[in-house]
Amino acid sequence: MGSDSRTIIEALGGEDAVAGMDHESRADALEDYLTQQLEDAIRRRKGDKPFPTVEDHAQRVETRVYRRGAGSLFLHKRSNKNPDEDLSGRFVHRLAPMSSRPTLVEFFEKRFAPAAHLLQSARLARQQGCSEEVVLACLLHDMGGVLMKTEHGYWGAQLIEPYVSERVAFAVRYHQALRFFPDPSVGYEYPAAYFTTFGIDYVPPAHIKRAYEYARNHSWYMDARHVTLNDLYSFDPNVEVPLDEFRELIAKHFRDPEEGLGYDNTPVSHMWRSLINPDAPL
Repeated sequence: MGSDSRTIIEALGGEDAVAGMDHESRADALEDYLTQQLEDAIRRRKGDKPFPTVEDHAQRVETRVYRRGAGSLFLHKRSNKNPDEDLSGRFVHRLAPMSSRPTLVEFFEKRFAPAAHLLQSARLARQQGCSEEVVLACLLHDMGGVLMKTEHGYWGAQLIEPYVSERVAFAVRYHQALRFFPDPSVGYEYPAAYFTTFGIDYVPPAHIKRAYEYARNHSWYMDARHVTLNDLYSFDPNVEVPLDEFRELIAKHFRDPEEGLGYDNTPVSHMWRSLINPDAPL
């Protein structure tokens, strides 16, 4: 591991400590030291940190200038993988004005961009031969996170419900719960990244378990499960997917209102208006 003898002796407690060891004890101590050095080197290379606990996250609440569950459109872009990063000196950017009759495509271009994760997810679903409704669900599955990361599956499903099929809304809503529950039949395991995001000892709350059990026994279960599958592997920084790949799909399966999203007087119009102008103070 690149350690000289003096460094090793000091790590083992100094010359006096080493001199008091028999040969077997020295060998064991040396092996333990080198093993730890190797593990530390691997951890540094991978950028790993010890996993936090649920209580660790709770203790950090008052150390930040934001709440982790806030929608991504309402604060500077950040990553849950680095929740302790200092964002106090960062600023949001000015948003492009939207037309008087905004469409879903316009929201992708001016409010969700670059939307790389959503676009990658939808492309993967298409490559795997998923139905067009599942591909659309993958394209929309994390859209609720721009408003609120907490319960984002429910926010997202409610946001799109008037404009898509019940099946698409179902897949978006229940992918949130299914993420926490493995399904060996399709090769889905509990995501390792969740140990950092939620805590190594995190247990999903009762309503998430009930939602999982409901979805697991539903005829559309596999639609939502495919969203989790294509969600997990859609974070490649080297892959760029153009929105043009899905314009035809959107036109076919998303019912843009004639008045424009936000102005069609549905129970969710106010949610779209909040995305149009998140800088409004009231």
